[in-house]
Amino acid sequence: MSQRVSVLVGTSKGAFILDGDAGRRDWRLRGPLCDGWPVNDISVEPGTGALLAAGSSPWFGPAVWRSDDFGASWTHSSEGLTYGDDGPKVARIWNVTGAHGSVYAGVEPAGLFRSRDGGRTWEHVEGLTNHPTRPEWQPGNGGLCLHSIVPHPDDLDRMWVGASAVGVFETRDGGATWETRNRGVRADFNPEPNPEFGHCVHKVVLAADAGGHLYQQNHCGVYRSLDGGRQWQEITAGLPSEFGFVMAAHPRDPLTAWTIPLTTPDQGRLMPDAAAAVWRTHDGGDTWVRSGDGLPQDGAYLGVLREAMAVDRLDSVGVYFGTSTGQLYGSGDEGRTWSLLADHLPPIWSVEAAVVD
Repeated sequence: MSQRVSVLVGTSKGAFILDGDAGRRDWRLRGPLCDGWPVNDISVEPGTGALLAAGSSPWFGPAVWRSDDFGASWTHSSEGLTYGDDGPKVARIWNVTGAHGSVYAGVEPAGLFRSRDGGRTWEHVEGLTNHPTRPEWQPGNGGLCLHSIVPHPDDLDRMWVGASAVGVFETRDGGATWETRNRGVRADFNPEPNPEFGHCVHKVVLAADAGGHLYQQNHCGVYRSLDGGRQWQEITAGLPSEFGFVMAAHPRDPLTAWTIPLTTPDQGRLMPDAAAAVWRTHDGGDTWVRSGDGLPQDGAYLGVLREAMAVDRLDSVGVYFGTSTGQLYGSGDEGRTWSLLADHLPPIWSVEAAVVD
């Protein structure tokens, strides 16, 4: 049976699904889904293929939506998504990620929750909240949010998370204890430019070698780590800006990754020179290649948010990104050429790609 791709899109006014054919040329749009709730992230649960959506309603609060029939019907639950009567109120779910039979939710104020029953009930991963640095955590411009959840593919006790404006943490004991992983990353806005924590990490992803090879887009540059985040190396050289939100890694080649540089916050967080482009590396960040073929090169005052880039697992790899003004772009040749897949959507907050048999 031939494989096809569905692009899962989270927006300010619900989720959408763009179903593509085997050639990734003809697309059909479904939505809005999740009753029009704002959706910060969508992912696919490993093993079951269920869709998981991080919903945060201004009226009903946050909840994780689940679909076991690929978007035809949905249920949602927030049972246990609480810091308790004496803790802060959970304002928003930023990320939902399945791994090793569990589902994890990263929330604001920054913290991690785990579900062992597919998102029906939740428990607080207290080890992270109890980290000794927690009383000093401060929010970034987007709030104090835990937005990156990076499970190790083979070791169920190992995971990395990223929180703004705090930094990267790693656990090796299933979340009981955590260690900071920020050495080598700049924090130019901080009186101490290389603090243990207090970093505005924007996105963390794991490379394909199933070890500790990570990539990070930070407020202050792009980085790689070859040792699980114990030491980061800056790889910003060759990019037009150190600022951006997205980062994506190739599913099989650990040296290939993609990012979208944006102008700095004081210049609007837009595509440099109003010319849309995606930058990719094939050597782990030593060099970068720009591609704007098929993207608007004039008057493109576009922004792309942290969850709004994804890759599929086909050969060649498809790459997708969405903009805060509602355009969804895709590439079927690993980011060399691009086409507009959908337009006039609500502001796009997240993009995920699912290969469907």
